[in-house]
Amino acid sequence: MTPNRIMAKVSRVEVATRFLSPPPEAMLRKLVERGVITEEQLAMASEIPMVDDLTAEADSGGHTDNRPAVALFPSMIALRDRLQSEFKYRQPVRIGAAGGISTPAAAAAAFAMGAAYIVTGSVNQSCLEAGTCDAVRRMLCQADQADIAMAPAADMFEMGVKVQVLKRGTMFAMRATKLYEIYRSYARWEEVPEKDRIVLENQFFRATFSESWDRTSQFFQVRDPQQVERAEKDPKHKMALVFRSYLGLSSKWANAGDPSRVVDYQVWCGPAMGAFNEWAKGSFLEQPENRRICDIGMNLLYGAAVIQRINSCKAQGVALSAELTRIRPVHVDQINALMNS
Repeated sequence: MTPNRIMAKVSRVEVATRFLSPPPEAMLRKLVERGVITEEQLAMASEIPMVDDLTAEADSGGHTDNRPAVALFPSMIALRDRLQSEFKYRQPVRIGAAGGISTPAAAAAAFAMGAAYIVTGSVNQSCLEAGTCDAVRRMLCQADQADIAMAPAADMFEMGVKVQVLKRGTMFAMRATKLYEIYRSYARWEEVPEKDRIVLENQFFRATFSESWDRTSQFFQVRDPQQVERAEKDPKHKMALVFRSYLGLSSKWANAGDPSRVVDYQVWCGPAMGAFNEWAKGSFLEQPENRRICDIGMNLLYGAAVIQRINSCKAQGVALSAELTRIRPVHVDQINALMNS
């Protein structure tokens, strides 16, 4: 048995293959040469996978490949089973499901596909325990499934990588996209049309480009000085760093609840948020001040269990009214009482 436990979260089969395979021998050989592990441990490593648990991440908030859960999860299960047959691990890797899970029905569907566990994300941000401001939590509690958009990511801006964010109540997605279009179109700030430069300086940065660069360079002098050195030689990279600065600050403005920057709030969010709001409407969980992680988690698990029981009854020919099959949010103490009765 290995003393450590590793949980991975992936959305691509090729990445999952790495995690579901034993550690690469070349890597292990280097560890032997450094005296970190022994030859015996190297041999034993071929009998264990890189992870104990692997989470299949479907369409979700933030970084996402927008994969449908019903397509992604079965592929991960099939891959796990194939590699388990090949390597014959003593303990098969557990496969969990994430992305789009915010209602009892979604949780029940994940478990019906064979999920060992589920992971929630978007819905957690509307909870009191989330590290965001009250204004953002209220925005999340009002979101519908269509109130989301893809926007350029701060950490991989130059590559065009996108994240899924809240669209309702903020202009972040549109503004971030505008910044990426300008970055792709021009080699330096001075080439950007004057009308666009005025808009960016007055509405996006609320400072001149030169002032924005001064703040940005101060940040990178501490974090990664090489970025500043490169930017001084490459005007396009300087432009990218300033644009990335806006994208990064947009998350801080949202977390801090800066009232002057509401239109710039970057809030990672997937359509699951809207699905949860639809399910919670009319219940105590509709209001942001009542949303707590434990209440939501217990309701999803309890509701999924009830749905599985209902489906079992239906499979045996038992006719149930619509009222009996309607799963509504209840307080945790009620769930505990039902479980202990």
